[in-house]
Amino acid sequence: MFDIFEQPWTLVGAAVIVMFVVFTIRSVFPEKRKPWQLGIPLVVAALGFGLDMLVQTDLEKVNVVMDGVLKTVCEEDCDALAELIAEDYSDSYHSGKDQLISRCRSRLSEPLIRKIKVTADLVEMETPSASATIFGVAHFEQESYVARDYRDFVLFKVQFYFEKQADKSWLVSRIEIREIDKQPFHWGSWR
Repeated sequence: MFDIFEQPWTLVGAAVIVMFVVFTIRSVFPEKRKPWQLGIPLVVAALGFGLDMLVQTDLEKVNVVMDGVLKTVCEEDCDALAELIAEDYSDSYHSGKDQLISRCRSRLSEPLIRKIKVTADLVEMETPSASATIFGVAHFEQESYVARDYRDFVLFKVQFYFEKQADKSWLVSRIEIREIDKQPFHWGSWR
């Protein structure tokens, strides 16, 4: 569905059309030229960018939460991660939020991930829920057990599920690991 708040380029395009209309009117009716008429296209373009900055859509909120999860995992900040997870969280391996955060604390107790680079993401919105599939590369710290025993990086595919909360915020309700290095993978595969 078209949403003017998600992309300002529609109003920028409209500003270009308005500019042509203003120039045409000014050339057809030279006696009615006013300096302020040239500002009309600028106002329309500024309105597009202003609306984009002032109104945060559900899609933008979901992207902020997803980026926040990846950032907190890189920073190994399980407390910040807990703030992005819904209270009714559950996945194919963890029965709840507490179990996920406990696992996070045990896995991220020593330096593990150096950086995560997302190469593609697909977000599907169906308010009050959403899902996102991300593809990326996780680079591990040289001293981590993964880099020592396996290798420095892995390709991954992870699916996030989000739920809109009563306060209009979005939180993660489920995370499923789908692939590691192009091979099927799930939470239980991790030792």
